[in-house]
Amino acid sequence: MSKLQSINPATGRVQYEVEALTDEALEQRLAAAQSAFSGWSRTTFADRAKVLEAVAAGMRDDRERLARLMCDEMGKPIREARGEVDKAAWCAEHYAEHAEGYLATERLASDASDSYVQYLPLGVILGILPWNAPFWLAFRFAAPTLMGGNACLMKHDPNVPACAQAIGELFDHAGAPAGLFTNLPLETERVAGVIRDRRVQAVSFTGSEKAGGIVASTAAAEIKHSVLELGGSDPAVVLADADLEKAADTICLSRIINAGQSCIAAKRIIVEASVHDRFVELLHERLARLKLGDPGGEDTDIGPIARADLRENLHRQVRETVQAGALCPLGGELPVGEGFFYPVTLLTHVTREMTAAKEETFGPVAVVMKVSGEDEAVELANDTEYGLAAAIWTSTERGAALANRLETGQVAVNGIVKTDPRLPSGGVKRSGIGRELGPHGIREFVNAQQVWVA
Repeated sequence: MSKLQSINPATGRVQYEVEALTDEALEQRLAAAQSAFSGWSRTTFADRAKVLEAVAAGMRDDRERLARLMCDEMGKPIREARGEVDKAAWCAEHYAEHAEGYLATERLASDASDSYVQYLPLGVILGILPWNAPFWLAFRFAAPTLMGGNACLMKHDPNVPACAQAIGELFDHAGAPAGLFTNLPLETERVAGVIRDRRVQAVSFTGSEKAGGIVASTAAAEIKHSVLELGGSDPAVVLADADLEKAADTICLSRIINAGQSCIAAKRIIVEASVHDRFVELLHERLARLKLGDPGGEDTDIGPIARADLRENLHRQVRETVQAGALCPLGGELPVGEGFFYPVTLLTHVTREMTAAKEETFGPVAVVMKVSGEDEAVELANDTEYGLAAAIWTSTERGAALANRLETGQVAVNGIVKTDPRLPSGGVKRSGIGRELGPHGIREFVNAQQVWVA
């Protein structure tokens, strides 16, 4: 029987193994999910909310243990891990409170005596999730999906089997119907079979562009809906009239959260020439103060990269960028010792043809690019295959006016790009399809049924 290995990224050593489901066990879980849907789809929003609220309470009560699982399995610093548990609980609570309003029947005028759209459950929905935010991404998928009356299958990343098991147990302990939320510890190559299963009605995927294309094509071949949240090379534009101190604070934080392993992190920092040198000084000061170390330490700012191959790829990107003429005033060298740590790195004088500007960098590497003014900044921000999110630092009115020139699904004006249960998020171009969160996200996995009454 195949096993999923959990490697501690702080040590590089295997800490435990989890047996993958047998074909028989997988069939039992698929059948249980379908059975659970039959009853759950007929429950009231109030009854569904009770389950989600109980799950959220269980998370908050077990916050420390759940946070430590993230430290051990994917290297998230403990302070960030606690925050992620809280955010996942908030997501469950938010949809428990607001799902009924988000899915309220809409009456539309027509030639009927009454005509309306009502939002009905679809069935069993599969969520395929990455390792970088194990709890938040699970609940970003599951909370709206469950409150819409569906059942959930969760195929989590093989890197985080203990996190995945813990998420499933939260539903068990909360008294959720058997099979309503089902963890599927599976090898990646077996996921296509689950997507094709007749009981699965739609798929939510968060991960790489390449894997997203495979998931989307598999689902499309079965005439099934998919929502994709893929990669990003998110720009943070700093114009001459920005508050440079505040911009440096926020962009530094955006770049290094989760050791820079975030799709919506600020990856290309585009700075107007007249303030470029001063901004680089401010950013360098902030990056240099950060502490790299044991993710379980209370004073650690940045933990390890999640896997050895990811660190190797990140270092290749830095090396190639420096070889092409960029400067590296901070970091850029592989540390000696165990684990997959990578230092906070600052690259300046980066141009658009260099590797770190063309590829998504998934690690604590800040890439600064200089532009002559607003128009070049916007053009450079859009010069990417990705379109997930962007930030712009300037006067409030000017920033809001520039937002519609940025080819992204989300724009933050004078603030950090983040995901929020109240607001939709998602990408354009090769960053994905569809939306998650907010009223838009919950409507991805429901049947918008039109009813016409004579």
